[in-house]
Amino acid sequence: MAGTGPPSPLSPQFGRTEVIDNTLNPDFVRKFVLDYYFEEKQNLRFDVYNVDSKSCSIYKQQDFLGQAFVALGEVIGSQRGRLERALTGVPGKRCGTILLLAEELSNCRDIVTMQLCANKLDKKDFFGKSDPFLVFYRSNEDGTFTICHKTEVVKNTLNPVWQPFTIPVRALCNGDYDRTVKIDVYDWDRDGSHDFIGEFATSYRELSRAQSQFTVYEVLNPRKKCKKKKYVNSGTVTLLSFSVESEFTFVDYIRGGTQLNFTVAIDFTASNGMPSQPTSLHYASPYQLSAYALALKAVGEIIQDYDSDKLFPAYGFGAKLPPDGKISHQFPLNNNEDNPSCNGIEGVLESYLQSLRTVQLYGPTNFAPVINQVAGTAAQVTDGSQYHVLLIITDGVISDMLQTKEAIVTVSAPCGRATGSQAPQILRVLPPLPLPSTPQASALPMSIIIVGVGPAEFDGERGWGHRGRPGGRDGAGGRGHCPQAGR
Repeated sequence: MAGTGPPSPLSPQFGRTEVIDNTLNPDFVRKFVLDYYFEEKQNLRFDVYNVDSKSCSIYKQQDFLGQAFVALGEVIGSQRGRLERALTGVPGKRCGTILLLAEELSNCRDIVTMQLCANKLDKKDFFGKSDPFLVFYRSNEDGTFTICHKTEVVKNTLNPVWQPFTIPVRALCNGDYDRTVKIDVYDWDRDGSHDFIGEFATSYRELSRAQSQFTVYEVLNPRKKCKKKKYVNSGTVTLLSFSVESEFTFVDYIRGGTQLNFTVAIDFTASNGMPSQPTSLHYASPYQLSAYALALKAVGEIIQDYDSDKLFPAYGFGAKLPPDGKISHQFPLNNNEDNPSCNGIEGVLESYLQSLRTVQLYGPTNFAPVINQVAGTAAQVTDGSQYHVLLIITDGVISDMLQTKEAIVTVSAPCGRATGSQAPQILRVLPPLPLPSTPQASALPMSIIIVGVGPAEFDGERGWGHRGRPGGRDGAGGRGHCPQAGR
C-alpha cells in the first residue's frame, strides 16, 4: 500500500474499534481475530481517526490522525508480542504512536495418551468368543454425537487389552472437560455388521482421574437391560493409564525466546543460462526482478520478521571464482569469508547481483556442502534458543544426490520442494520446532526450504530419506499439518 493520507471509502476494512471519548491516549477494548499463516507475509494497515459524532464520516481529511503499516509477523515476532510503531500520514505533523499487541487465541492444545482393557465382555461369536473394539464419540452442543476415535480390533477374546493411543483433547471434547464422551463396545464382524456389546459414558475430567488410579466402567446394553430382570452388565472396561502433554506451536517457541537464523544459498550453475540473456533465470529486466530474486524476496521477507538482527549469511554454489577459476559450492555472496552475513534481504539481493557480475556460472549442482555448513553452525547451540532456516534456490536436478540425502538425514529437518515455470514456488514451509540437545544428529535445530525455479522436473528429489527410511525427525516428507504456499 502506497501513499499518505486517509484511504478512499472503497478501501477494504477488516474492522473498527469502539470510539473512546475525549482522550489522547485511548486503550481500545475491542479485539480482532485474524488467521495467522507463517508462510505468508500478511500486511496490515491501521488508520486512526477522530470521530465527533456517530454520523460523522471518517473519510474527511480533518478527521484523519495518522496511519501505520506493519506485517502481522512483525507483531508476533516482537518481544512479548508488543510492537510500537509511529503513526504517519499527516505532512509536517507528529502523529503519535500506536501500540499493537498480538496473542494466540486460548486454544486447547493438549494431547492425551490413554490405554484401556476390558473384562468379561459378552460372547457374540457362535464359534468363538468376541473380537472387541471401542468407538469414541464426542457430544455436540445440539445433543448429537460425533465419532472421534476407533481402537484396533482384538481377536477372539472377552478380556481384550487395547494398545495405547493418542488423541487431541480438542477432538475428544473440544476443550470442554465436562462434555460427555460416549464409548461404544462392538464385536467385529467381517461383513461389517458389527455386533453392539454395550456402552458407557464419561468425560475428560473423569478420565483424567486415571492419572492417579484405575477407573472401571460398566458396559451396559440398554436392550438387554430392559429384557432381563437379572441383567447386571455386559462386562467392564478399565482405564489403565491416562497422560496429558501439551503441543507447542511456532508462536510458543518465538514467545519463549527462540531466535531464528536465516541463511540463503543460490544456484550459480551454467544451466541457468547467461545472466545477460533474457532466457536466463538470472536475467533481470529493467521492469522485473529475476526468478531467483523473486524467490528470495517471496521467502526472505517472511522469514526476516523473526530474525532479530536481520543479518543473513548468503552463499552461492556451482560457480568458478576469480582469479584462478576455482569451482566453489559454498562461496559467500559478499566475498567475505570471515563474515558472509548481509544486512537484510536487500543486502542479500545486492550481494547476489554483485556476484553475478564477478563469477562464472559453471556446475555441478551440489547441495551437500552448504547444508553441512549450516548444520555445523546449528550443532553449536541445541538448547532451543537458536533455530536455523536454510533457503536453497535452484533450477535443476541435484548432482550430489547421495551426499545431499545423507546431509538432510543428518539434520533430519522438514523439507519441501517445488517445481514450475520461471515463477518460483514454495511447496511447503514448515514452522521450525526447536528440539532439546541430544547425542543424535537428527535433533539439530534446523529446517530446509528448497525453492525450484525454471521448467526442470525434480521427481528424483521426492521422498528423501536414508536408505529407504525417513529421516530421524520427520525426514523430507514434512508433517501432516504443515502449511502450504504457492505463487
